[in-house]
Amino acid sequence: MPSKDLYAVLGLSRSATADEIKSAYRKLARKLHPDVNKAADAQQKFTEVQSAYDVLADPQKRKAYDQYGEAGVSGAAAGPRSGGGGAAGGSYRWPPGGPGGASTEFDPEELSSIFETFFSGQPGYGGPGARPGQTGANARGARARNGSRTRAQPPLEHQLDIDFLTAAKGGTESLRVSEGSKGRTIEVRIPAGIADGAQLRVKAAGGTEGSDLLLTVRVAPHVLFRRGEGAEAGKSLDLYLDLPLTIVEAALGATVSVPTLDGALEMKVPAGSASGQKLRLRGKGIAPDSGEAGDLYVVVKVVAPDPGVLTEADRAALRTMAEHLPSPRTGRGWAAK
Repeated sequence: MPSKDLYAVLGLSRSATADEIKSAYRKLARKLHPDVNKAADAQQKFTEVQSAYDVLADPQKRKAYDQYGEAGVSGAAAGPRSGGGGAAGGSYRWPPGGPGGASTEFDPEELSSIFETFFSGQPGYGGPGARPGQTGANARGARARNGSRTRAQPPLEHQLDIDFLTAAKGGTESLRVSEGSKGRTIEVRIPAGIADGAQLRVKAAGGTEGSDLLLTVRVAPHVLFRRGEGAEAGKSLDLYLDLPLTIVEAALGATVSVPTLDGALEMKVPAGSASGQKLRLRGKGIAPDSGEAGDLYVVVKVVAPDPGVLTEADRAALRTMAEHLPSPRTGRGWAAK
């Protein structure tokens, strides 16, 4: 069966740039990783993508692949070596008359990576530096003694939905993580004051591959509170709360119960408060894990009474008030009466 074209595996042309190769790999790795993709052929496709990236992301391996095809990378380790190659730090060389009739050099560490890429999925292969049939802890020890390096797995990405109060005050959230056919639950610590869209990285929590878990936090809106105002609203430590007041409360002043993150408290509303006026409660905003807490701004909203609940006496009183109260529409630009 002919081998697959490595560029086609990543969905790229042979003129693809290094950035395009990296971007295509990351996209496919996230899509095909067996911990998130349960299709029967996910593991096979993920391995093909990983193998293609290992070659094309390395300039020397890519050059060899472009010139000689798969033989330029998978066959290099099998060819005779010359020029003092081996563990002493030399290089391996295709003999004259080899692929394409030319000689091509490979660094020993790259050969190690090639073996890792193309044979790691075969039974009995314990990785570079391990003897045939040597697996598990013995193979890992052999790789460590030979100084081989394991390519880090890309982080698994996941969305974590939390409520507004957890984001504001901090806490812990339970998250189910798949490990092949099984799963486990991990506890994720949420720092106080985390913003919507922020990312949390949980080390080695991504499943059987031991990769990190990258969580994008999404904060649900609150029924009363909102966070800050303007462009930096989602990151502010200040909270805003609309406070509905009757005409009487706004005109004469009142003491009303106001909710905060720590429970309700009584707040005095000064007489003559107008819609849009902000009353500040210091230190009653979001308190981060370190630093000073923000403030809670209570925004006055004067609410006119429903005409359906007004009695005739109420209407008469309002008409009397209207006759002697000055118009609020005064000043430049307003038509004078």
